[in-house]
Amino acid sequence: VQLQASGGGLVQAGGYLRLSCRASRSIFSGDPMSWYRQAPGKSRELVARKRSGRDPDYSDSVNGRFTIWRDNAKNTVTLEMKSLEPRDTAVYYCYAKTDGHQYWGQGTQVTVSS
Repeated sequence: VQLQASGGGLVQAGGYLRLSCRASRSIFSGDPMSWYRQAPGKSRELVARKRSGRDPDYSDSVNGRFTIWRDNAKNTVTLEMKSLEPRDTAVYYCYAKTDGHQYWGQGTQVTVSS
């Protein structure tokens, strides 16, 4: 499975970005599709995760500001980010775990200026 992420960029604090990730083939709806991020000098962390039929999971730092959803017909997972803060600056990675394997997208840079 190949994951192609898009939508990163530079935005001012308080701004909005939407990240999209398309899988090269369908992902079983019960398997998770997620977004992670890695800031400079920090380890990669889970931002949001979505399994079909379940409520999404969010990290405490983004809960209430970010929204994740999936379109299984299009093999996509989208992360909508509102009220962005400088601490959200990171490379964001799309992730899927399916068929016993883990897959990562190439990463997309999000930079939030103060």
